Amino acid sequence: MAVRTDPDTGRKVTAQGAGAYLGLAWKRVRGGETGVLPVVGGLILVSVIFQSLNGNFLTAGNLVNLLVQAAVFALLSMAEVFVLLLGEIDLSVGYVAGISAVAVAWLAQPQVGWPWWAAILVALGAATLIGLLHGTLITRIGLPSFVVTLAGLLFWQGVMLFVLGNGGAILISDTVLVGISSGTLPRLGGWVVAIVVVAVFGVIVWRRDARRRAVGLTAPPVSLTIAKIAACAVGGAALILLANADRGRLAPVYGLPWVVLLVAALLVVWAYLLGRRRFGLYVYAVGGNAEAARRAGIRLSRIRTVAFLLCSLTSGVAGVVYASRLRSISTSLDGGTLVLYAVAGAVIGGTSLFGGRGKMLHGVLGGLVIAAIDNGMGLLGFSAAAKYMVTALVLIVAVTIDAVARRRRPST
Repeated sequence: MAVRTDPDTGRKVTAQGAGAYLGLAWKRVRGGETGVLPVVGGLILVSVIFQSLNGNFLTAGNLVNLLVQAAVFALLSMAEVFVLLLGEIDLSVGYVAGISAVAVAWLAQPQVGWPWWAAILVALGAATLIGLLHGTLITRIGLPSFVVTLAGLLFWQGVMLFVLGNGGAILISDTVLVGISSGTLPRLGGWVVAIVVVAVFGVIVWRRDARRRAVGLTAPPVSLTIAKIAACAVGGAALILLANADRGRLAPVYGLPWVVLLVAALLVVWAYLLGRRRFGLYVYAVGGNAEAARRAGIRLSRIRTVAFLLCSLTSGVAGVVYASRLRSISTSLDGGTLVLYAVAGAVIGGTSLFGGRGKMLHGVLGGLVIAAIDNGMGLLGFSAAAKYMVTALVLIVAVTIDAVARRRRPST
């Protein structure tokens, strides 16, 4: 049984069975609450198009490589979600990631001799302090986030070039740091992780839906709750089967990459912070109506500062992953393109540019779309110019969907 309040009449509406509940869900979609449907549909469409043009796109080797390739895009898009929810923007995330990558690579050099974990902590600490600085300038002095983070983009690019020197690079030889992107779980380990994740997800979803049904709130019937858990189990099994396939050419290569687990773990933590904690509620309130949030007693300066801090911290994680994947960091890092992809990924995933609407999952899905376009066009031999133009068109479509959905959504 599904129970909801009609937004027009204010009356309780009770729906019997899965069909009626899905009907109510479809009504919400028609009213502009599309959720992740557009980006999921776009991801399927992109996959079908590239597979039809090149049969290697949906092979196990390419798909696993796509997940690794998408990690940096997804992390930077997740970082951007924090500030976009406030109606702000951070243009410095690309070079904040660069500073983090330089820090971890420089400290982990054999001649410096820091252990890998200490190098990572310092790199993430540096990124966090940068976010704190940006947030303080924006909230305490009242400077526009666009100007502060644009200045940050230029300044941190200069710092990175100064440390590396013109044309310089730092190689990473530490096996643990390299293994963040290139390392994989054993085959059995992948299944253990999948079973644990599905079990935890099942318990959480079952208890949540049961509590909502018990108090008369909108909730799916039991059959749909079971279907969601089953879909998670099928998806997890498919992912592990894909990752456990031998995708090596000269030597056997198999197993779920560690970086996929890293992105998934950070997604869970940030999604919990935004969806289940008071900080997340305040972020949505400030992004939806800052003046109303201020009148309600929310300290806008603190929320905005913490949001920019978390944005830079997540960018720092992306920098570590970037350096791990390339096994080095050099002046060739294009932070300007990375920040454009970060904003594009968040918006393509479903996060609103106008603030107050979006989820961490949107950043991950948007990053996957960006990586899929880059990967697929690379397989087809397209130039970098074509990749940029196609990504721009996808971004325009995503923003158009967001604008249309906002107009169709009922006023509250």
